[in-house]
Amino acid sequence: MSRIGRQTIKVPSDVKVTISGNIVNIEGPKGKLNQPFHPDITVEYNQQDKQILVKRSSDEKYYKALHGLTRALISNMVLGVTKGYSKNLEIVGLGYNAKVQGKDLVLSLGYTHPVTMEVPKGIKVDITNPTNPAKLTISGPDKQMVGQFSAVIREVKPPEPYKGMGIKYEGEVIRRKAGKAFTSGAA
Repeated sequence: MSRIGRQTIKVPSDVKVTISGNIVNIEGPKGKLNQPFHPDITVEYNQQDKQILVKRSSDEKYYKALHGLTRALISNMVLGVTKGYSKNLEIVGLGYNAKVQGKDLVLSLGYTHPVTMEVPKGIKVDITNPTNPAKLTISGPDKQMVGQFSAVIREVKPPEPYKGMGIKYEGEVIRRKAGKAFTSGAA
């Protein structure tokens, strides 16, 4: 049996779980999420023990992989609606900054124009330090959406290897390159 898939998922008391067909709906204090799962995977919710159990129909390699995947996705949903997920980004560069205007994130990154990005529904962007190095916190209940939006923001201006300017994850190490060395050589 899958090592991850066979583990039960403990559901906190403030989380509501409903399973309809092959869709799991989970609602908690941080939000509401739903996830479809494969028809050959069975998801059971025990209300007395407050536990979710995932079972598979076959021992083939494909179903073993689906078993663990389904359990991990549901576990991430339960954690997301109770605690939430967050990613921290740093914007490093002279004159680079970030601000939130209504539902848009506006980034000034040295281009001729500011970059405007619409913040997806369910995602919250906090700016703790608007200027160099600007610090952004992207948070929300859906782990995939938080990671995807963070990656889209980073993709606008990835850090360059010479001065390290650009958008990077907090704690990310940028491999630096040496610049051109000027020597006084006699020809």
